[in-house]
Amino acid sequence: MMLALALVLGVLLDAALGEPRRWHPLVGFGMYAKWLESRSNRAQPAALARLVGVASWLLAVLPWLVLALLLKAWLAQAAWLLDALLLYFALGARSLGEHARAVAAPLLAGDLAAARAALSRIVSRDTRRLDAAQVAGATVESVLENGNDAIFATLFWFALLGGPGALLFRLANTLDAMWGYRTPRLLYFGWAAARVDDLLNLLPARLTALSYALGGECRQALRCWREQAPAWDSPNAGPVMASGAGALGLALGGPAIYHGALEERPPLGCGASPQAADIARALRLVRVALWLWCGLICVLCLSGSLLRV
Repeated sequence: MMLALALVLGVLLDAALGEPRRWHPLVGFGMYAKWLESRSNRAQPAALARLVGVASWLLAVLPWLVLALLLKAWLAQAAWLLDALLLYFALGARSLGEHARAVAAPLLAGDLAAARAALSRIVSRDTRRLDAAQVAGATVESVLENGNDAIFATLFWFALLGGPGALLFRLANTLDAMWGYRTPRLLYFGWAAARVDDLLNLLPARLTALSYALGGECRQALRCWREQAPAWDSPNAGPVMASGAGALGLALGGPAIYHGALEERPPLGCGASPQAADIARALRLVRVALWLWCGLICVLCLSGSLLRV
């Protein structure tokens, strides 16, 4: 029951407060990760660069994970409060909505330049030449994919391992976002960060895809997941985005420019091209899935407590 209480408190803190405006722990971790990469990622043979990447990943994550576990053991009966705080810092539900609405508002007002600028803060693709439908589509894709990374995979590891589990996933996901690119500098050094994130996301991503299907056009979402996800480059983003696009009845995917290079991405979903109003629909789908996850985890916690009695 303490886990359920920590879950509710962590989710409510995120909804009420959002990300800390100053002294956010993840911002500090990101600065540490950037410094660590600059010091350890030198010109090296591929095999050695991968080993250095593994060691750097461990050096980045393990000290904080061990600290969280020690604090939880020390707090004893009050450990659920630490779980709640760690979940709050790891969750990004309110932040996801704020960033998406920052794109939707100018797009609805016809200010394409401002919408492009807001979109550039949440995606890594080149946004300078996108039209209104492409801006809306990129935002919906970001909402669907980051719904898994910032919310549901975090909740999955929280349900399994409490606050330290949420912390582990969020740090691993942050390192993937910083080190996991296939650029000449990061191709081998960031291999471990990308693979660990893929592994930690393997089951949560498919549960997220199922949640999206249940919250929208279910049959269509499952069909898009089955037929389109295998063609997507990422083994975890494919199911999430294909199912989400199908649930919303939108046609997503297609070509996009990343780091100056054009990528021909497979299609996702089916139906109409996305419009500004579809951003709110995507956020609503994520919100429905969030309450579904919270309710299910609380029921499982209650069932476990009753069985122990």
